[in-house]
Order: sequence, then structure tokens, then C-alpha cells
Amino acid sequence: MDRRTFLAGSCLGLLAFTWECGAEESVKLLATGSSTVAPLVAELARRFEQSHPTIRIDVQTGGSSRGVADARRGVVDFGMVSRALKTNESDLYVTTLANDGVSVIVHADNPVQALSRADLIALYRGEIDDWGRLGGKVGEPPVVVTKAAGRSTLELFASYLEMPPEELKAAIVIGDNQQGIKTVAGNPNAVGYVSIGAALQAMAAGTPIKVLPMNGIPATLEAVADGSFPISRPLNVVTRQPPNGALAQFLDFALAQAQSDIVVAMSFVPRHGQ
Repeated sequence: MDRRTFLAGSCLGLLAFTWECGAEESVKLLATGSSTVAPLVAELARRFEQSHPTIRIDVQTGGSSRGVADARRGVVDFGMVSRALKTNESDLYVTTLANDGVSVIVHADNPVQALSRADLIALYRGEIDDWGRLGGKVGEPPVVVTKAAGRSTLELFASYLEMPPEELKAAIVIGDNQQGIKTVAGNPNAVGYVSIGAALQAMAAGTPIKVLPMNGIPATLEAVADGSFPISRPLNVVTRQPPNGALAQFLDFALAQAQSDIVVAMSFVPRHGQ
């Protein structure tokens, strides 16, 4: 009996097939990066895995800077980045999954209905010590929340304020969007900034926060979609090489019109043209 005949017969009794038994090899893809993009990728991956049982996608966060660095070093299959790529990142291949915006959030009980750009600059310079100066409760000091270094949300918000990220002063430094939302929801005097999509999802679930307009433009998906919202951004995945194999299959699946319901359900805006 030759080896091929032996394997063919042996495979009948095996519980777990190998490639030698004619079954497909399992593939595991690893992604790291933006905490804004991660939940979207995770939901897309969940649906993808239902029709591709041999492919598993492991999603970890850590910020857009980590996503870029890990993809560039080749230690992950793809990075997640919630902003446009910088000029010094042109060596990476980028795929846009959806679009989002960044807006300011306060506690639902805060009477403030809007903050001007000048108000925000004063808050993040530590120049406001009483919400009463901004239309809030007199005698209550603002608790300013910012994002940690390496987070694209910080970079975009600081750019909007025309301030270097390191000059934003805050009482609390947070990592991902959910941590920022939880912090503001738990403190009636807190003010921070997060993904519009994440904030709208949290509000729909009953979390006591509210999103404020920026430059008089409401923080809505429509404003993000038409480009009128002041801080809009693409939600990207990046790779060191052109996507191929299992990753190309996943990205093709993720970009298909059939998956746009996931994008909308997560309060993001489908790519232009979908």
C-alpha cells in the first residue's frame, strides 16, 4: 500500500482532517489598531466567518498608530486606522471600509447645547473653571477628557483646534471610544470627544451622553456623508503588501453592498458610491 492509499483510508477515521485528507487548511488573520474601526471589522468578520468557516479573524485594538506600525512591520495581516494616511505612510496599501466623524460629547444632564471652537480651545487650554461661563451650571468646574497619544481621534481634534496634540490639557486621559463615553456618562461635568458612530450607538442604548454640534453643524450621519461636518474621516484598513488570499476575500466581502447594513447599523456612513 502506497502512502496516498494509506492516507485516503486513514482519513475516514479521523475527526480532524488535515490538508492531506482533502480538507482546506484553516487560516487565521490578525488585525490591530483603531478602536473606532475595530468593532466594525469584528462585526464584518463575524458574518464573513459564517460563510468561510476555515478563516478566523482576530481583532485587537491599541490605536491607529499601532495599526500603522504593526502593518508596516508585518507582525499583523492588517492594521486599522481611523483617519486618512499621512504623506509618510504612502508605503502602505489602504482600503476604506466606511466614513465617520469626531464630535464633542457631554453628559445628558449638562444644559450646554453647543460649544464654539473658541470655547473648546479655552477648555483644552485649561482656561475655563466654571461651566457657567459656557451656559452650563454655575459653580461646576468642567472635567476635561482627552485621548491618549497615538490615537487618531486626538490628532484630528487637535488639528481642528489648531493646537499641537501635546498641548491639550485634560484632567482625564482615556484610550478607546468606549472608555471616553463611559467617563463622560459617569460624570455630569465631563466633556470629551469621540467617534460620532460610537456616540450615537451609545445614546441609542440609553447611555446618558449627548453629542454637540460643531461649527453649528449637527453631529449626524448625514453631515458626515455630505462632507459638511468639520471633522470627518475615513475608516481604513492598511497592509504592507497588496491584499491577497484570505485577506483579499475578506475585504471584498466587507466592501460588498450586502454588508452596508452592518455599517449603517453601527452608525457609520457607507463608502461613497455604495
